[in-house]
Formats: sequence, structure tokens, C-alpha cells
Amino acid sequence: MRVREDTVSTDPWGRVDDDGTVYVRTAEGERAVGSWQAGEPEEALAYFHRKFDELAGQVQLLEQRVKGTDLAPAQAEATIVKLREAVADAHAVGDLEALVQRLDALTGLVAKRREEVKAARDMARAEAKGIKERIVAEAERIAEETTHWKSGGERLRQLVEEWKAAERIDRVTEAALWKRLSAARTAFAKRRKAYFAGLDEQREGIRSQKERIVAEAEALADSTDWGQTAAIYRELMQQWKSAGRASREAEDELWGRFKAAQDQFFQARSAVFAERDASLAANAEAKEVLLAEAEKILPVTDARAARAALRSLLERWEAVGPVPREQRDRLEGGLRRIDDAVRKAEEAEWKRSNPEARARAQSAVDQLRASIEQLEKKLDKAQAAGRAKDVKDAEEALAARRSWLEEAERTLAEFS
Repeated sequence: MRVREDTVSTDPWGRVDDDGTVYVRTAEGERAVGSWQAGEPEEALAYFHRKFDELAGQVQLLEQRVKGTDLAPAQAEATIVKLREAVADAHAVGDLEALVQRLDALTGLVAKRREEVKAARDMARAEAKGIKERIVAEAERIAEETTHWKSGGERLRQLVEEWKAAERIDRVTEAALWKRLSAARTAFAKRRKAYFAGLDEQREGIRSQKERIVAEAEALADSTDWGQTAAIYRELMQQWKSAGRASREAEDELWGRFKAAQDQFFQARSAVFAERDASLAANAEAKEVLLAEAEKILPVTDARAARAALRSLLERWEAVGPVPREQRDRLEGGLRRIDDAVRKAEEAEWKRSNPEARARAQSAVDQLRASIEQLEKKLDKAQAAGRAKDVKDAEEALAARRSWLEEAERTLAEFS
């Protein structure tokens, strides 16, 4: 057998022994990594260098994934463990210690990444906890306060979706908050159910009340007591409005019956009134003539004669009889205006002929004339004595009383 030349002096990381054993050099010493019998030692070392390069390529790829991607720390650590085992048992020639050091560096980097991930997770969980606490608080408020049942139920469904979209938190807190959220939804559902149950009961009471109203309205539909029945229908309408609303179906059916009964009565009344009004058109024409005659009484110059003329006219007015409704107010109002004018003239005449009032007016005139006479004497004395202040006071008093006397004399003249 040919002796192989030892390659210790030519390769810093390995050699091939004379028997073809291939060694790698490490800090702990040499370790056999394989055997080569097929060729020259350089070929053997080249082969095992390629094995090293493959292992180094795996380490490099892991470095790139750890530094350049969001590779999960647990996955990175598992890969590091596998590569450590591969390096420790590697059948390769190269700087295996350098690979171990690179894996050590990656281990530190992954540990740091793990802390960062943990911190980010803790922050996300804290934010998620705040979000879910806010969701639960709003749900509990809705369960306790909201009476807008449709929007409240829709909002609770939205809150559940927001809960699902939020990050998960620790199991104990998650379970406790979810229990409160579920309790709030249940409480809202119970309160809504109780409300509608009470509403159904209330609507049933309203339905019974409106059935009574409708029955009474239908019983009056054929009445010909126009005034009394119309008043009853107005009262029934007020009762209907104040009763509240029954269910939509019952409300529509009962209102249809109520309105039909009203329409039947009022249409019959309108037909009768229209026929009667047509027969009363001649009365209206006659009263138009009487009203024109009454207008000639104005202006009133002789109250007694005006009253006598109006009395005669009123007798003829009543004898004519009723007029159509649409003309009644105008005609009656015109006659009432003339009657008011005659009455005012009578009142004025009575005042003028009232002896007590005339006596009071004469007394006022006499008193003012006596007062003026005394003031004139007082003024003469003040002027003679040269008392300017007394003169001024007397003149002012005289001016006032002379003005009062003119008014009193006008009033007395009305009784003449």
C-alpha cells in the first residue's frame, strides 16, 4: 500500500492520515470526521470542506431569517439547537468553532428578540384588556339603561364582533370579562322581553278600550239627532286620541271601522242639511231685504223711534224663519250690529234724562264757580299787597278751576 503524504502543513482545519482517515482540528483537538480511500488527500479535504460549506450555509440562512424576518423565537431556537448538534457531530472540515460562535451570537439575538416579542405581546394584551374592558362596560350600560331596543341589540352584536377582533389576553381575565359580557347580553334580552310583554299587555288593554269606542260609534251611525250625536262623536274622537296605540294590525282595523261609522253619520247629516239649506234660500233673500231696511235706522238720531222701528223689524225677521247655515252668521251679525247701535243711543239718552246725574253735574258747576269767585278775591288782595308768590299761586289755581268749570259746564249741557 502506498503511503499518503500527511497534509498537516497545508490545511489549517484538517488533515488526512496515511490510512485515509480524515481529521478536523478543533479547540479541543483533532476529531476524526471520515475516511477517504478513493483518491488524493486534497480531494478528501475538498470534499469535507464542501460539507462544512453546506453547514455554514445553513447557519448563514438562519442568520438572515433571524435578522431580516419576523421568525418566531421558538422556531429560531429550535433551529439553533439542531444546527449546534449538526456542528458538534459534523463530518466536515472547517472552522467549526466559528460556526459555534455564530450560533452563540444568534442565541443572544434570539433571546433579545424573545424579550421584545414578549414585551410587545404584553403591551398588546394590555391594550386588548383595555379594549375588552371598554366593550364590557358599554355592554353593561346598554343592558341597564337602553330602551332603544333595536339599536341597543345591534350595538351589542357589534361589541361581540369587536371582542372577537381584539387580541386575546390571559385566560383568567379573558374568561371573567367574557362572563360579564355574556351576562350583559342576557340581561338586555330579558329586559327587552319583559318590556315587549308589558307592551303587549298594554296594547291589549288599548285594543279593548278602542273596541268599546268603535262599538259606540257604530251604534250611532244611523242617528238623526244631529246636534247631540255630533257632540258624542267629538267626545269619542278625544277618547280615541287619549287611549294610546294598539298593535298596528288592530289599530288599522279598528280605525277603519270608527272612521266608517263617523263618515256614515256626517255624510247623512250633510245631505239633510244641504237639502234643508236649499229650501231656506228664499228665507235668506227675505232677510237680506230686512237687513237693508234695518241699515236705514243708522245713524240713530231718535233712540225711541229707532227702537220702535227695530222692534217691528225683528218681529218680521223672526217670522221669516231660519236661513242656510253658511249665511246665518253674516245675517245675524249684521242685525246684531244695528241693535248694538240703538242700545248705545238709548243708554246715552237715559244718561241725559237722569235727574240725579243732572243734579250732580249742576252741583259740580256751582261749587267750581264759588271756588273761582273766592280765588279771584284772593288774587286781588295779593296784587294789592304786592305778594308775588301769592299772586302766582292764585293765578295757577284759577287757571286749573276755570278749565274744570268748562268741562263741568259741557257735562251739564248734555242734560239740557
